[in-house]
Parts: sequence; C-alpha cells; structure tokens
Amino acid sequence: MPFRTVSKLLATALLVSRATAAPPAAQPAPADEFRKLLEVEWRRTLEENPTWASSLGDRRWNDRWPDLSPAGFERRTVHAKELVATLEGFDRGALSAADRLSLDLLLYETKIALEDASRHAYVFVLNQREGIQLADELADALRFETVKDYEDWLGRLRAFPLYMSQTIELLRQGIRERRLQPKVVLERVPKQIDQQISSAPDAHPFFRPLRTWPASVPPPEQARLADAARNLIASAVVPAFVQLREFLQVEYLPACFDRAGVWQCEGGEDYYAHCVRKFTTTRLGPREIHEIGLREVERITREMESIRERVGFQGTLREFFQRLRTDPQFYLATPAALLERYRAVAKRIDPELVKVFRTLPRMPYGVEPIPDKAAPATTTAYYRPGAADGSRAGTFFVNLYRPEMRPTYEMMALALHEAVPGHHLQIALAMEQQDLPDFRRNGAESAYTAYVEGWALYAESLGEEMGLYDDPYSRFGQLTYEMWRAVRLVVDTGIHSLRWTRQQAIDYFLDHAPKTELDVVNEIDRYIAWPGQALAYKIGELKIRELRQRSARALGEKLDLREFHDVVLSSGAVPLEVLERRVEDWLKQRRDP
Repeated sequence: MPFRTVSKLLATALLVSRATAAPPAAQPAPADEFRKLLEVEWRRTLEENPTWASSLGDRRWNDRWPDLSPAGFERRTVHAKELVATLEGFDRGALSAADRLSLDLLLYETKIALEDASRHAYVFVLNQREGIQLADELADALRFETVKDYEDWLGRLRAFPLYMSQTIELLRQGIRERRLQPKVVLERVPKQIDQQISSAPDAHPFFRPLRTWPASVPPPEQARLADAARNLIASAVVPAFVQLREFLQVEYLPACFDRAGVWQCEGGEDYYAHCVRKFTTTRLGPREIHEIGLREVERITREMESIRERVGFQGTLREFFQRLRTDPQFYLATPAALLERYRAVAKRIDPELVKVFRTLPRMPYGVEPIPDKAAPATTTAYYRPGAADGSRAGTFFVNLYRPEMRPTYEMMALALHEAVPGHHLQIALAMEQQDLPDFRRNGAESAYTAYVEGWALYAESLGEEMGLYDDPYSRFGQLTYEMWRAVRLVVDTGIHSLRWTRQQAIDYFLDHAPKTELDVVNEIDRYIAWPGQALAYKIGELKIRELRQRSARALGEKLDLREFHDVVLSSGAVPLEVLERRVEDWLKQRRDP
C-alpha cells in the first residue's frame, strides 16, 4: 500500500512481553494460553501500526501515525526477541495441528522481522512509490461518518510534524550508515512533495476528506472542522513538507549513490541475500535465481514466437514487439476510456470463476484510478485489500497516466492478477477464514510475498481455462506478463548482485518483452528501490505450477482443479515449503482415504 512506511513484517512481530499478570491458581490449557497470546499480540500489533489498523477498519488509533523514533524501534525489537523465547517455550505436543502451524508461522515472521531490524532495513523509509510524501492516500481507506472520525483526522494533522521529523532522522541515519537509495529513484520524490507544498489548503490532498460530508455531521460542525483542517494544513503539514524537500535536496540526494544496486550499501551483499530469502521464502541464492530467470525467459520466448507466427507477422520477434508498442489499434485515447475498459474487463471475468473455483469470497471489489500525483512514477496497477470489518471493498487501482502507452491486449492478464482470481480472491478469502487467527487472516500478504504474488501470477494463466484469452493478442498479453516476471529474476539479481547498470537492466527488459518504455523504466526503478521483492512472483508461481503438475500425476483424471485450488487457498498465505507440505498431505489423503 502506498501510504505504508513501516514494514508489516516488523509490525506482525511487535508483540507483548511475557511479563503479564501472575498465573492463576488453575493453569489454562496450552491451547487456550496460546490463543490468548495471539489475541493480545494482535492488539499490540495494531496499536504499534496505527495506519495499518485504520486501513483494516479498526478505528481505535485513528489519530496516530507510526512511532518511528529510536525508542520505538528498540521497544519493538525487545518485544520481538521476547516473543521468540515465548513461542519456542511452548509445548508443541499439547497444541493442535492448526495451532502448531500458527505458532510456526508467527515464529517465522518474528525471526524474519528481527533479521530486518538487525540490518537496519527501517532506514529505507521512503522511495518513489511509498513514503510520507504519499501519506494522504491513507484517507482513501478510511470511513468518515462521525464527528470523531474527522477529529481523528485532525489529530493526525497535528501529529504530522513529529512524524515528519522522525522520518527525516531515519533518512539521516541512512546517510551516516551508507544505507541509501540511488539518486535515480529519489530524484522523483521532490515532484511528489511539490504537490503537497503548492496546493492551497482547500485543494490540498490532506483536505480531501473534508470536501464532502455525511448527513450525520451538522453544518456548524462541518464549518468548524474544515476551518481547523485548513489551519493545520497551513501551519503544520505544509511546513513539514517544506522541511522534507529541503532536506532531500540539501542532504539526502547529494549523499545518494550514483549507480543502482543495494550492493553499494554497508553490508549490501548480505542485505540482498536476506531480502531474497525473505521475499521468496526459499533458500535460493541470487545466482541460482538469475539462472532460473534465464531459463524461463528462453522458454517464454519460444511461446511468443509461436504466436508471432500464428498472427502471420513476418518480421523478427523484436520487430513484433515494436509493432505492439506503436500500433494505434492496441491503445485508447483518453484516461476515461481506459478506465471504462478496465471495468468492463473485470466484469467479464466474474461469471467465469465458477469453472475453476469452488469457494469464492463474499467481499466485492472495485476498479479505481491510481491518484494523479503518484501515477507518473508508479507501475501499471496495484491492489488494496478491503477492510477487515467489511466496511470497504477491495480495490484494483489502475494507472491512467499516458493512456497511449498502456496496451489493451494486456488488460485481461492484469485484471486476472490484481483482482480475480488473483489478489482480491486470495486475500479476501483469507480474511473470511474465521477459524484462522487474526495475524494470518489480515497480515500474511506482506509476510509471504512469494505465496501472494506467486498465486496472482498463476491466476493469470487461469484465463486460458476460463475462456478469457479469446484472441492471439490477449494470449500474447498473458505471455508478456509472464515474461515480465521472468525478466525480473534476471534484472533484479543483475542490478543488486551482479552489479548491472540501470541502463543494462532497461535494455534487457526491452529486448525480451513488448512492455512500453514508460512501463519498463518505472519497473526497473521499482526493482532498484525495493531489492528482492520482484523475485517473489515467478518463484511462487513456479512452485504452485509444480504442485499442480505433481497433483495431476498423482491423481490423473481424479484431479478436481477446484479442490486443488481450495487446498492452496484455504490456509491463507504461507511460506512455499508449508504450502508444499499441505498439498502433499492432501494427496496422501486422496491416495489413502
């Protein structure tokens, strides 16, 4: 989510000390003790991550920003260490299989969070896609129904200068420790800040919630709240952004690296290896993943060549790419037309889901534009989960900036990935699994990127079985998106481990996929800013495909694809090795009922 500035992995590990009340005379059963621990720790997780709590629909801390002070990070690290000791001390034999899995997952996430903290990953608090300069987008995820909701928003405006000063101090720590972003990605941020500085209070992004009012807020209160917001924006918010812009221009940008690649940072090679393990939930190293990427690029290229021949194009594959990038038949003229087409594509998918799914989520989703100030520097689309309390639907955000650069033949694959049966279906189903503890229902999408993004990439391929790729160009669009994720394995490891230049990565991408140059440049800059995250997609998809093929070999004609999907989805997001064990257990039950 663009407004997130503190890793949800760390948030999941922010857990209370074992020093609770004295034990009662009759000791609770281990299962009851464990579930109580999960409940208490979940509350603390939300309290320590108030913006995330707000986005889930929990209003208890709606007037706060995250605590980014040194004391806050130290407090959370101490609690995470205590939690590891607590979890490792549980009698696993006294817990059910479901509770043992929850214990293992919480322990896994906490240890990963501690590894993040030991490498000071929290100093990478801002880039062109996320950070405090986009914090106003939080309002889009909130409910404004009562006077208190607006008072809470004013509370966040009052607290904004402290939040900004803490952010700047983290960035200064990054300068001291030589843990910084390259100039090329941070140079995009001042333009985003300018929109926060130049807007008059009534037109300011932070004033957006006060432009419309529910009937429950009387007119005199509306006037009072609006006046207070204008004053706070002028006296607190805008000066804080002026301070950030000056800091970036005078201190941070001059200190940033001229080249791309986290290898330049203090402990950079170790940090990248950690990121690879964290995001893929595997033990694969950068070199192994690079080689997997090269093999996948070669395989997908062959499939692309077959479609080039099928449509009768006589030139080379690269010439075919150029035709796809420039032929007006594949592009729409206006942002409004692009949004309308995206919405039509999404609606076309919905009735076909029953062909390959037995269980569908109840929560709906919508298709909305990416905010204008973020669109030029961000990627083609992203998904925001619905609120856990059901008060807000899921949202498939689409980029409408420069529609002449956004090909229509990619739309189906993109909608399958971000909406259904990709992110929305998987995340909403997890949120609706009432037998799972809260940290697994609502937080696991950030902890297990390989599962979440691997599923969404696998979901793109299901368009074939649902009859949605009904012409060779839309099928080529799906291959384009699969190639995009295969290329990521090559260029992400190339940039951060093999020391490729930014231009080398851009050229490789353009040579192997028909993505437009605008998309390619934004993608490469995303990989530069977020080491290792982009590896999760293809690694996760390959594992899900492998498990499906293994199931087909084991069960033959008895394989029910809808049942297989239930097995993959029913426990929420998990590490890939846990997913593999679940599928193996299911196959054993099917073979030996």
